[in-house]
Amino acid sequence: MTAIQDMSLFTSIIVIFISAAFTDNILLARFLGMCSCLGVSKKVDTSMGLGAAVVFVTASTAALNYLVYQYILIPFHLEFLRLITFIIVIAAFVQLIEMIIERFSPALYNALGIFLPLITVNCAILGISLFMLNKPYGFWQTFAFGLGGGFGWFLAITLIGGIREKIREESLPNGLAGPGITLIIIGIMSLAFVGFSGMIKI
Repeated sequence: MTAIQDMSLFTSIIVIFISAAFTDNILLARFLGMCSCLGVSKKVDTSMGLGAAVVFVTASTAALNYLVYQYILIPFHLEFLRLITFIIVIAAFVQLIEMIIERFSPALYNALGIFLPLITVNCAILGISLFMLNKPYGFWQTFAFGLGGGFGWFLAITLIGGIREKIREESLPNGLAGPGITLIIIGIMSLAFVGFSGMIKI
């Protein structure tokens, strides 16, 4: 591979990462992974903890699912099993993350509660693995797409957590407290991220 080809690959990886994180944010543009966001984004620390776990799982499973799809499912004409296969890979990684967090950060493990194992069915993670099938990416582009998508979700839930910490939800009307105000925050943030639309196409 020549130096020009190396630069082209590097540039494409950077562009894909930025686009997946900002212009095509998985939470604020496609509204995937809303369940975990609504449940965990009450505090910045828990938002960042879950977001970091999602970044790792998303980047890793996107790359692994690419390899499984390209070198196992396609050669054996098993493309119809992609959905269940992707879910199995994601579930295995979530179990790994759960054990690591429980071992090294029991406080974060208890704070995340049921939402940690629910990463397995987080539609944002599965969505990124499925979206990459419609894109002409190689391995490293797919990894950058997964990393950028996970980082975008991490960024969004951390910002939402920070805003919710500053809002005294007990002073809000009953209909707006909790999920109500969170959806309003997400809607306003989504409008802001729409401004990035069209800047970069992936």
